[in-house]
Amino acid sequence: MADHDTVKYDGPAGGWGSLRGITRIFGKEWSTPGALETLARQNKPGGFMCVSCAWTKPADYHAFEFCENGAKATLWELTTRRCTPDFFARHTVSELRKWNDYDLEQQGRLTHPMRLDRAEDRYVPCSWEEAFAAIGAELKGLDPKSVVFYTSGRASLETAYLYALFARLYGTNNLPDSSNMCHETTSVGLKKVIGASVGTSVFEDFSTCDAIFFFGQNTGSNSPRFLHPLQEAVKRGCRIVTFNPVREKGLVSMINPQSPTEMLTGDETPISCQYLQVKAGGDIAAILGMCKHVLAKEDEAQARGDSVLDHDFINSHTHDFEAFSEKVRNTSWEEIEENSGLTREALQAAGQVYVEADKVIGIYGMGLTQQVHGFENIAMLVNLLLMKGNIGRDGTGISPVRGHSNVQGQRTVGISEKPKLVPMEKLARLYGFEPPMEKGLNTVEACEAILSGEVKGFVSLGGNFIRAIPERGAMEEAWQRMRLTVQIATKLNHSHLVNGEVAYLLPCLGRTEEDMQASGPQTVTMEDSFSCIHGSIGRRKPASEHLLSELAIVAGIAKATVAANPRVPWDEWVGDYGKVRDLIEATYPEDFRDFNKRMFTPGGFYRGNSARERIWKTESGKAEFTVPKQLSATGFEDRPGRYRLITLRSNDQFNTTIYGYSDRLRGIEGTRDVLLINPREMQRAGLAEGEVVGLACDADDGRERAVTGLKVLPFDLPDGCVGGYYPELNWLIPLSHHDIQSKTPAAKSVPVRIIPAG
Repeated sequence: MADHDTVKYDGPAGGWGSLRGITRIFGKEWSTPGALETLARQNKPGGFMCVSCAWTKPADYHAFEFCENGAKATLWELTTRRCTPDFFARHTVSELRKWNDYDLEQQGRLTHPMRLDRAEDRYVPCSWEEAFAAIGAELKGLDPKSVVFYTSGRASLETAYLYALFARLYGTNNLPDSSNMCHETTSVGLKKVIGASVGTSVFEDFSTCDAIFFFGQNTGSNSPRFLHPLQEAVKRGCRIVTFNPVREKGLVSMINPQSPTEMLTGDETPISCQYLQVKAGGDIAAILGMCKHVLAKEDEAQARGDSVLDHDFINSHTHDFEAFSEKVRNTSWEEIEENSGLTREALQAAGQVYVEADKVIGIYGMGLTQQVHGFENIAMLVNLLLMKGNIGRDGTGISPVRGHSNVQGQRTVGISEKPKLVPMEKLARLYGFEPPMEKGLNTVEACEAILSGEVKGFVSLGGNFIRAIPERGAMEEAWQRMRLTVQIATKLNHSHLVNGEVAYLLPCLGRTEEDMQASGPQTVTMEDSFSCIHGSIGRRKPASEHLLSELAIVAGIAKATVAANPRVPWDEWVGDYGKVRDLIEATYPEDFRDFNKRMFTPGGFYRGNSARERIWKTESGKAEFTVPKQLSATGFEDRPGRYRLITLRSNDQFNTTIYGYSDRLRGIEGTRDVLLINPREMQRAGLAEGEVVGLACDADDGRERAVTGLKVLPFDLPDGCVGGYYPELNWLIPLSHHDIQSKTPAAKSVPVRIIPAG
């Protein structure tokens, strides 16, 4: 490869590559009758809801309403492979801890409840009764404030509601979830500036908007079904402007795999009319640059007796516009260019798209949230939208793209460490107890408390917590000093192999599987990124007769732990999930009116959003313009030899689950141990393609953190930036490196330096 070449993929997103990506991993298994029937029901009313991303399930659905990653997630769950007690009899926990994530999950579905035999260093089978009794006894012996109840993003609304209730009956608000690692900045930031903690756009807005501005979100790999409305929007004349350090293929062009014409002709649809490769952490400056152009055009319009801004909206619905506009006017283009890594001309061109559009949607992902000043990233995007009244009108809005399938919904029904966000008085009245009112631990705080020895017990409802968090080296060592660790899961992962003194691994049903209880087959529900609620019914035969549902496992542990309470009939709730939905409705009547009747509404039922109605539940009672305190979101200074590391997910990955070793949409095959860097920086650093190097954290805290064995690949990134894969590079992220307001780990701009292979 010549010095000026970079690793890249020349094809579009979607197309034949998407189909090959599915069949390459799952071979014949993907085309079995059971798999095909399940995929045909995926994301449709009366069907089952994908366990992958939280993108909405439209009422007017496609024949195949799943994407490449959604199909991989479903087939991953439907695998015929089984991880039985015989497997654990052949392998010690210490041995398995050395396996990589891909090989662990390749063992298939867990089939039996297991407990750790420390003397033998093995998991051994146990009965459910034994597991529940032992876990309950351990929890009773611990201070509730020393126990963490963690939730991944896939648990249903019903399970999440009872899990949160159990934790509070037990006596703690230590209820972190995976939102703390990705979009907690959204929950905190949007709440502060518009009074609602979730996005304001709905699916129908994408059919009427004139422009879409994308920030730090990789639709092609993380939520490919989103490409369909984007393609349709472009075809009707909507303009899409993308800001991302990485040139992601899904936002460049696509071929719709469900269009025979496009598949046969190879006719690609360009997605972005402008693609600006902003420097990692440079979004505050980039958005401010667009705002500066908008104000300049407003001045020109005022001279003509016209206006660009929506002054009626600004005057009636917003606060502190004058301070914001003063900051924008007083910031020089030199500062903006230096901090964004973009030219004045590029930002003015992007700003002109905004000026000319009547209806605009702002979309973002973790490129904005996972920064030290992530709040100010989001606040700046809201500033831009407020200038022309682009919140609270059809075809407009702020639209964070959530990751896991029900991560937003879990917060809605009480999974929160912040008691002020939960209707505690209703819980007290419904269940006859005094809920704890002390703030609990979020993910970063839980990690800090584990390191200090304050946390003694950890119950995990799904997820791969140890792989997902920063500071993995210190965390894995401290983790083993806890007294109790409990993992509820469908497949084996690394977190199940780093244990407390007492440890249990409890296998649960998957969402595709039939959940048969006393009243018959059960439905579960979840909330998508647009605040719409969907019912889901599994039909497949469970992977093992020994599996229990997530809800049944939570109830089993709770019954063994907390005192019997006639207002808390766990067995009755396990027998009929509809009764749990009645409780959710009683607790959140405005959001869940007629819950059981509406859960199969095509497209889901919308639970509402005050900011969409221009009701601003903020301190001022209006939407807040904010003044950024700095133009870089990184939280550290640049210096010679220091790079900004961006952690990435591959095309063969969802969160910490690794399906394979192909990152097709970036042109990287066969490995995840890579350092991505542009050819100019390679030359400056004296690096050659294929050279093996390491990365060391360059934080100024005196601690050593390093990852070695990384193959150098030339890649199209801005100067000063390097890239590599999550979760492998989590070793490099200090626990202290997080958004200031939400404590979301700042994984999109990590200070690092390149070190020799040795």
